[in-house]
Amino acid sequence: MQNQIEVSSPIPGIWRAKFSNPPINLIDLDTISELSHLIAKLESDSDVKVIIFESGDPDFFLAHYDVLIDKARTADMGRGPTGMHPWLDVLVRLARAPVVSVASIRGRARGAGSEFVLACDIRFASAEKAILGQFEVGVGAVPGGNPMVKLAALMGRGRAIEVVLGADDFPGALADRYGYVNRAVPDAELDAFVDRFARRIASFDKEALVEAKRLIDAASLPEDAVFPPALDQFFISAMRPGTKATIARLVEAGLQRRSDVELNLGQQVALDAQRRASNGGSRS
Repeated sequence: MQNQIEVSSPIPGIWRAKFSNPPINLIDLDTISELSHLIAKLESDSDVKVIIFESGDPDFFLAHYDVLIDKARTADMGRGPTGMHPWLDVLVRLARAPVVSVASIRGRARGAGSEFVLACDIRFASAEKAILGQFEVGVGAVPGGNPMVKLAALMGRGRAIEVVLGADDFPGALADRYGYVNRAVPDAELDAFVDRFARRIASFDKEALVEAKRLIDAASLPEDAVFPPALDQFFISAMRPGTKATIARLVEAGLQRRSDVELNLGQQVALDAQRRASNGGSRS
């Protein structure tokens, strides 16, 4: 198995984690396993203060979960240290890890990719090249990592409903306006901006960072109990005949390949729904 996450430490206190899972940085079972092991290191390392997550692919940060993986196989994965499914375990543990996690988003972060960046403490996005979204409702599924609760806290109920139920793409600049990300930065300046921020944080005392973050977490992070019901609904909704049929059509058209479908997924799920409606189709 080839590692999907390359970890480096440019200076003491800072780690960089670069995603690389060709062709489009899909999230699969190996991605989850590698993230779990990486988070375990973050939880135990006394020196690391900041971790920057970035992508080696300028078009895809983390595209989404691999829809062709058998859902039963995904559901049957062993529980993580929190007692939850490993994907939920990764999201919860990353949010609470005793480090500052920064997502430096260039390219697409949709579905589970969006759920991942929402679990990070801070999201900086390329104003021109970042695209975020939760497309699942557009194919008939419920987002499994419960981004609903994170989005509602970040941007309010109305905009969270717009993002999740609208299933559209949100470019970096609009994601900034909505509160989806902390800040959108001109693409040419993104890397230097994130590096400066990480170095600033890494210059501070780790104990102060950890304790201050812990108090913010206590006031702002949702309870673990909100996550398993969302994943249950994802598995139920993903197995519906109509959802399977929609996914099959999109896969045939180019989903999970470097294609116009993946580059413009928010538009493509709407076009598929419109074609189905015009043909008198319905979901089962």
